[in-house]
Amino acid sequence: MFKIVTTLDDLIKAFMVRAIVFVEEQNVAYIEEVDEFEYSALHILGEIDGEPAACGRIRFLGEYAKLERIAVRKRFRGRQIGHQLVDYMLEVARAKGFRKFKMHAQAYLIDFYGMHGFVRQGELFQEANIDHYLMTKED
Repeated sequence: MFKIVTTLDDLIKAFMVRAIVFVEEQNVAYIEEVDEFEYSALHILGEIDGEPAACGRIRFLGEYAKLERIAVRKRFRGRQIGHQLVDYMLEVARAKGFRKFKMHAQAYLIDFYGMHGFVRQGELFQEANIDHYLMTKED
């Protein structure tokens, strides 16, 4: 179901998921959604029956693997795909030797990421006009 993006076709699919979830559903401006890290990040794509369903990206920053742009299209929600995606992203980062992880989690997803061992750090902040918290995890 999940794979590391290695082709332009798969990258387009991942961007499509992000456009649907972040730009359309959450009203994030394109200029904020697509950034200068797209070419250096490791992108993940999840498909169901050939249909792009979920995505995320990982950036490797010093001793941390930062999980970002985690999204599941509405019609695929409620099937544990988001949990499977986070687990897959953590496995990919661990395979590269990382044992410390961080993310900027949307505030309403704190408990969701908490189920994966992430702990909220610091104060609430705004990113793309959405409430977020820094969350970290160490294995």
